[in-house]
Amino acid sequence: MSTDGITWIKATKSGDSGDCVELGVTAGQTSVVYLRDSKNKNGAVLTCTSAGVAAFIDGAKNGEFDTLLG
Repeated sequence: MSTDGITWIKATKSGDSGDCVELGVTAGQTSVVYLRDSKNKNGAVLTCTSAGVAAFIDGAKNGEFDTLLG
């Protein structure tokens, strides 16, 4: 998948360590959100709906995934 035209962002908490995922959107297409590993910018890119990402962020804010952090 070409990542041309995707504006990527990542959490500032990840710093420069590269241990993070990045989310991205293309201009005018906010219903689709892309996700990639920040360490492997040429690797796989997942496509999610913005509603799915919103549900994930809400769950993360509410601690629903805390058990995955070991």
